[in-house]
Amino acid sequence: MASLQDQLRGLVYSTEHGETCPACRQPLAECRCDERAEQERLAALDGIVRIRRETSGRKGKGVTTISGVPLPEKELKALAKALKQRCGTGGAVKSGVIEIQGDQREALKIELEGRGYTVKLAGG
Repeated sequence: MASLQDQLRGLVYSTEHGETCPACRQPLAECRCDERAEQERLAALDGIVRIRRETSGRKGKGVTTISGVPLPEKELKALAKALKQRCGTGGAVKSGVIEIQGDQREALKIELEGRGYTVKLAGG
């Protein structure tokens, strides 16, 4: 990590390249920070898909979260769409975690096991 002085003195815009990435200081067209972050996220996974029901921070509304799916972001969004259609509910993908509205753990476990994933029900 660069020091605070280096961060404050960094180039923000150049007429030669346009805007630059604040993390790697490369022009935005050449920046590969997103790809590198995605590769690091995939490398940190252990191969087990965890399904849990959560209500914290959602005003008592329950959602089912699916984490640990070893797929890139685009394929993860396609999987989330298929799972939402299977359950007939809404949901979202946030930072590599699929959120499905309601308590859908059993239906999601059956669907993901059918797709060849190792699934574990986590939490209460």
